[in-house]
Amino acid sequence: MIFKYDIIVVGAGHAGCEAAAAAANLGSKTLLITMDMNKIAQMSCNPAVGGIAKGQIVREIDALGGYMGIVTDETTIQFRMLNRSKGPAMWSPRSQCDRTRFIEAWRNVLENKENLYIWQDIVNSLLIENKTVLGVKTALGIEFRAKSVILTNGTFLNGLMHIGRTQIKGGRLSEPTTTGITEQLVSLGIKSERMKTGTPVRIDGRSVHFEELTAQPGENDFHKFSYLGYSKRTLKQLNCWTLYTNEACHDILREGLPDSPLYNGQIQSIGPRYCPSIETKIITFAEKTQHQLFLEPEGEHTQEYYLNGFSSSLPFGIQLKALQAISAFRDIQIYRPGYAIEYDFFDPTQLQHTLETKQIKNLFFAGQINGTTGYEEAAGQGLIAGINAHINCHDGNPFILGRDEAYIGVLIDDLVTKGVDEPYRMFTSRAEYRILLRQDNADMRLTEKAYKTGLAKEERYKILQKKKIRRDAIISFVENYSVKPQHINSGLEVLGTTPLSHGCKLIDLVARPHISLNNLATLIPALKDELEKMPLMHKEETIEAAEISIKYSGYIKREQTIANKIGRLENINIKGKFNYNNIQSLSTEAREKLTKINPDTIAQASRIPGISPNDINILLVLLGR
Repeated sequence: MIFKYDIIVVGAGHAGCEAAAAAANLGSKTLLITMDMNKIAQMSCNPAVGGIAKGQIVREIDALGGYMGIVTDETTIQFRMLNRSKGPAMWSPRSQCDRTRFIEAWRNVLENKENLYIWQDIVNSLLIENKTVLGVKTALGIEFRAKSVILTNGTFLNGLMHIGRTQIKGGRLSEPTTTGITEQLVSLGIKSERMKTGTPVRIDGRSVHFEELTAQPGENDFHKFSYLGYSKRTLKQLNCWTLYTNEACHDILREGLPDSPLYNGQIQSIGPRYCPSIETKIITFAEKTQHQLFLEPEGEHTQEYYLNGFSSSLPFGIQLKALQAISAFRDIQIYRPGYAIEYDFFDPTQLQHTLETKQIKNLFFAGQINGTTGYEEAAGQGLIAGINAHINCHDGNPFILGRDEAYIGVLIDDLVTKGVDEPYRMFTSRAEYRILLRQDNADMRLTEKAYKTGLAKEERYKILQKKKIRRDAIISFVENYSVKPQHINSGLEVLGTTPLSHGCKLIDLVARPHISLNNLATLIPALKDELEKMPLMHKEETIEAAEISIKYSGYIKREQTIANKIGRLENINIKGKFNYNNIQSLSTEAREKLTKINPDTIAQASRIPGISPNDINILLVLLGR
C-alpha cells in the first residue's frame, strides 16, 4: 500500500506539535509520527513555559495562531511576570505547568484537528531522490510518501545518556534512541555534530522539610499567554520554593568529580554555558559558598518536584549524598537522578530562513536538531517550518519574520546566519529591537500577517482589530483631554508625584513614571468613563497596551526609525549575484564565510561573524557597478 500526505512531521515534541498543527490548519494533509503517543509535547526538563525572552516567543506563537500559549494557560499551576522592575521591553511571562495535563491538552488539540493524522512508530530513514525528499520509512517497514518532511527529532538522534560512568542509549530516560537518519544525511553531505544537555534530580515532596524553604508565590492578575483570553486558571495555583546549597554539599560534589562524565573525558560535546551543571558551578565559581536552587512542582496533585539549578551527571550516590547535606533535604527521597544526554544536531547554517535545508529540497529541520535548546525556541521554529512546508506544497511566497518583527525572526536569523557553538537559547540581549518586540504587542506585530497566510483565523483577527480601536481611542482621549492644576493637584500629591504649576494635556501626566491610567482614573471621572467602555475580557490588556505606547512612544519611534534604516539593506538582494571566491578585494575569511552562508541580502551578510564593514562596502560598490 502507498500512504500519501502533503506533509510528514517526524517527532511530537514542541516543534513537531506546532509544525503539524500549523500545516493542518493551513489545509495540508499532515501526518505526525511519534514513537509514543503518551509523550506528545513531553516537557523533558522543567515543566515550565516562558521566562526571559522565551515568554515573548510564546506570545508570538500565539499571535501567529499557534497553540503553546493556549495549552499553557489551560495547564498553569503558577504564573509570574518576570523582570517587572525593568521596562516593559524586558517583561517576560512564565508559567509552571502540570506536566501530565500539558500532554493531555496538546493531545486533545492534535487528535481533534482536521487534516491531521497521527502514527506511532520510529522513523529510521528518509526517502530521497535527486536531492528531493519524497517521504520516510519506519522501523515497522512502512513507507509514507509526502511532498514535504519536517524533522523535529529533539535529543533522540543517537542519544546517549550519562549518570556517572554509566551510559545508556536513549533520547530520554526509558525511551529509545533513533538511529539511521544522521548517518543517511551525513552521507548526502549534511554536516552533523554532537551537543550535550542535562536535567536535574526529581524529588519526592513528602520527604522535603518545606518549613525550611522560602516560598515563591505566583501572581493572579490578568496576564497570561494567549491573546484569545478564554482559558481560565482552573488548576490549583501552587508555590515554588527557594533554597541554597552549602559548603558541605560542595565538598561531596567535589569527591565525585573523578567520575563526572563532564570532567573525566567521557563527554566531548558542547553543553549550555548559561545553564551549567552543579559540578560546573562549583568549579567555575569556586569562591562561592552557596548556589541558589528552586524547588518547583511538576503538577497539581503529584508529589514530584523539579530541582532547578541542580542539573548533574554525577553518579547517583554522589547526587543523593550531596542533597542530604542540605538541611531541608536531610530525609530526601528521589524518583530518579539527574543525567546528561548527548545527541546529534545539524549545523543550522545549512538551512534557509524558511528552515528548509539547502542541500535537500522540501526537507525542513526544527528544534534541537538545529542546535537550539528550550521548548519555546523549538515551538517557534516548528511553527515557521510548518507554514513554509505548506507553502512548498501549495505554492506561494516564503513566510519569513524579520529581526524587527519577532524574537522568532531573531532566533532563526541567528541560526542560519551565525550558526551555533553551544546550545542556542534566546535572550533579550540577542534582539537589537527589543523595545519593538515586547510581550504585550506580539498580536499587533504578527496577527495580521498570520491572518493573511490563513493561519490566524477570523476570530483572532477580529479580536485584534477591536483591541486596536480601543487602544487608539484611549490614546486619543489622553492626547486631547486637558487637566487643570486646581482639579488634580491634591490627587497627584496623594499619588506621590509633583503637582502641576499650569494646565496640560492628560498625556503628559500618563508619561510620568509611577503614574498609571488606572490610578489617574480615580482622579478624573471622564477618564474612568473612557476606560469603562472596554469589554471586560480584554480590558486590562488593552489599557496596558495603550499605557506602554504612551510612556515609551519616544523610545519606540526612535527604534523604529533605526529598524527602517537597516530594513533598506534587508531589501538589497545579493543571493546568486556573486562568486565570492573570485572577489579578491574581500578578505579571505569573508570569501570563505560568504560562500558557506550564501546570504540572501546585504543585511544578512553584515551579520555573519567575521564580515567587516569594509567587506560590506565592497559588495555595495560591486552592486552599484
